[in-house]
Amino acid sequence: MMTLLYKEIRLAAHPTSIVFAFLGCLVLVPAYPYSVIFMFGCLAPYITFLNARETNDAWYTAILPVTKRESVLGKCLLIVSVQMFQLLFSIPFAFLRNALNIENNPVGLDATLAWYGFGLIVYAVFDLVFFPAFYKNGYKAGKAFILASIPMVVLMIAVEAVAHIPELSWLDSYQPKYLLMQLPILVVGVICYVVFLSLAYYISVKYFDKVDL
Repeated sequence: MMTLLYKEIRLAAHPTSIVFAFLGCLVLVPAYPYSVIFMFGCLAPYITFLNARETNDAWYTAILPVTKRESVLGKCLLIVSVQMFQLLFSIPFAFLRNALNIENNPVGLDATLAWYGFGLIVYAVFDLVFFPAFYKNGYKAGKAFILASIPMVVLMIAVEAVAHIPELSWLDSYQPKYLLMQLPILVVGVICYVVFLSLAYYISVKYFDKVDL
């Protein structure tokens, strides 16, 4: 698996995708819609797959000693690496924001445990739609992105909106008792990400096996 991931990083990953992975630091910005960070994590697959299409990566990979299943796995590993790195990279900046006593984000939800849980759900839903839509034909990255963007935008709006609902203000708090209440959302996010991405992988493999390269 690491060989597949190495190949994808060296030959398929577009440079902007790597840049997007470091944008988790935006949680330090005082007034910014942090759900946009998730959007960058979803742009990474689109740009990477678009770049792979333009460089005939599918044909190149087809002549390597790998199966179609492994080709799909390589792309999944790459996107998971970018998305997970983005969230993990944001954690020190979230702590730094709290240490600097920066006021709550007036735009929407702060980088709380709930925010990370919602972020994983956004990634999970996007990947579940994007991967199968792309591998149904193996080249229509734009169409796949448009289809996946619809639920992504809806979820992003919902993430920002919860911070403005008084009854849900605990989702926007760093107090220990409220962080404990947010923990189940993070757990649900992790489960959704693992389950949805696994489904996306298996459905994509099923579709891609029927594609004639």
